[in-house]
Amino acid sequence: MVENLSLFFMGFGLVLWFWGTFPLLGNRSVLFKLHGLSVSDTLGSMSILLGLLLKIPNEWPLLLLALLSLAIWNTILGYVLAYCSQNRLDHE
Repeated sequence: MVENLSLFFMGFGLVLWFWGTFPLLGNRSVLFKLHGLSVSDTLGSMSILLGLLLKIPNEWPLLLLALLSLAIWNTILGYVLAYCSQNRLDHE
């Protein structure tokens, strides 16, 4: 049961990774593309790490650290990208 759940999470993470790359081919703005890509990559990576956590529970401190780092740093990076993409006149 745990093995199947682990495989499900890792497969779902791979689907999210590929799902996030398809909007890159569209005609939307760069910010929309970056937002979709960063969200899907973050959630996909977190899902893969959750699957690994179920598969190899002996490595839980390292995997939990990676999971928290992903959640924090990708959120901050997305915020910084959005902030930097605004017009300079909006900051003054």
